[in-house]
Amino acid sequence: MHFEIKTINDWQSVVEKIFPQLQHNILLLKGNLGAGKTTFTQFLLKNLGSEDEVNSPTYSIVNEYNTPKGKIYHFDLYRLKNIEEVYDIGIEEYLDNAFLCIIEWPEVYEEELYGLNYHTMSIVNTGDEREVSFE
Repeated sequence: MHFEIKTINDWQSVVEKIFPQLQHNILLLKGNLGAGKTTFTQFLLKNLGSEDEVNSPTYSIVNEYNTPKGKIYHFDLYRLKNIEEVYDIGIEEYLDNAFLCIIEWPEVYEEELYGLNYHTMSIVNTGDEREVSFE
């Protein structure tokens, strides 16, 4: 699936089309700084019925949100330098106990997901617009 984001409100239609396609509890979000990864997450959680304030987990590494469907964990692995640091935060326990885990900057951990089912969403900032692809 491919989308073009021209205004912030376009994220709503992206969420409406992607949410029914989410069949796995892991969603990898790829994109450069400021691409819209956290903005997408804000729209997604609102659509899932969360009343929690959604912020980037850049400094906390992981944020926890409540939804009627269950816990959602939102990770930002940007500052983690190696796989040992990822395991140190207890990522496996989060994955086992979540309705959904959203992982920004997943590259340091992606190889460990081999054999697991997950979705990948890529956001490319093209200047005034964003190009989104979802697998």
